[in-house]
Amino acid sequence: MPSAGSAAPASATTSASAPSAVTDVSALMALQGVEDVTERRRRAIRRGGGLLDRLDELKLALLAGEAGDGALERLTRTLREERPVDADAELNNLLDQIDLRAAVELAKADLRRSAA
Repeated sequence: MPSAGSAAPASATTSASAPSAVTDVSALMALQGVEDVTERRRRAIRRGGGLLDRLDELKLALLAGEAGDGALERLTRTLREERPVDADAELNNLLDQIDLRAAVELAKADLRRSAA
């Protein structure tokens, strides 16, 4: 009977550890799916900086007397990128202003195309 007594605790240990392993894997997968607040902030700032860079490209193209079609296309693509919302209201306000400036430049470019 010693073998029957030793088999019972082994099966109890196996059944107790299996749900725990599933829970650990589920928790790990959930953590991987959740974006870190710091990373979301970095992405928002990176997107805003990218828009400012595209606006500079457009400004330089227009000052050189070019139509700036490439710069406008890149500006449009960057503006369409998803913008993460940050908890900092001041940062969101600044990013809203950058988005607005980019949208104004795209609207002005559309007006120039229509007039031509």
